[in-house]
Amino acid sequence: MELGTKKRLSHIFDPNSHRTIIVPMDHGMTIRAPEGLVNIHKAVDDMNEGGANAVLMHKGLIRASGCADVNAGLGLIMHIAASTNLSPMGNTKILTGTVEEAIRLGADAVSIHLNLGDANEREMLSSAGMIADHCNRWGMPLLMMLYGRGGLIRDSFNVDVVAQCARVGAELGADIVKVSYTGTPESFAKVTECCCCPVVIAGGEMIDSDMRLFQMVYDSLQAGGAGLSIGRNVFDHPRRVTLMKALNAMVHSGASVDDAMTIMAENG
Repeated sequence: MELGTKKRLSHIFDPNSHRTIIVPMDHGMTIRAPEGLVNIHKAVDDMNEGGANAVLMHKGLIRASGCADVNAGLGLIMHIAASTNLSPMGNTKILTGTVEEAIRLGADAVSIHLNLGDANEREMLSSAGMIADHCNRWGMPLLMMLYGRGGLIRDSFNVDVVAQCARVGAELGADIVKVSYTGTPESFAKVTECCCCPVVIAGGEMIDSDMRLFQMVYDSLQAGGAGLSIGRNVFDHPRRVTLMKALNAMVHSGASVDDAMTIMAENG
């Protein structure tokens, strides 16, 4: 690993726990801006206050939010792939930025999104390989979000599908892989075991209780997960700063589900 890559990863991973909490804020491109991201300045400030390690967003929001300047201790990941749900080919992600642009904007890493199984999978794989090469040249960490969607895939959460997604990311050269949680620690352990880089879980659709969210987080960590990359379940939460503090305690201090619930109760 290049020295620049190691240094930038230290802005994303906690030096003691070697885990991370990433809050993706790229949803406005794909599905319109969720309520929690309408005021992007407030969203970034709240995530920083709660103890997130990094936020992830497209280049326009990096400029608009000024988060590279205002929240100097918060890691910044620039997302450089996109599509919208207005397109009949919404699962096909195309590149919308470059590694060099991310460096100019002060990013600590770049991220791309691949939907394996999509009819245009080969184009996304080709783009991913090219970006991985550029990241190696510039010493820039690369996060790959990989999901099984489309084609012959009937269950995106199937452990074999998710494990292959994670492995594809590792084989393409990702420094961090983001995949769906498979539902149990036993099944998710099969995902982390086959991936030779850190694996973080996506939050997915809104979860209907704090306890269910905490249980998913706890189980993923017990199965070898390296942390979280959760968006809507955090920034759209009515008590998002407190929730983030509870998640921080779980990811970085080994807090249990009951401990996290206590944090929520005592900071109501």
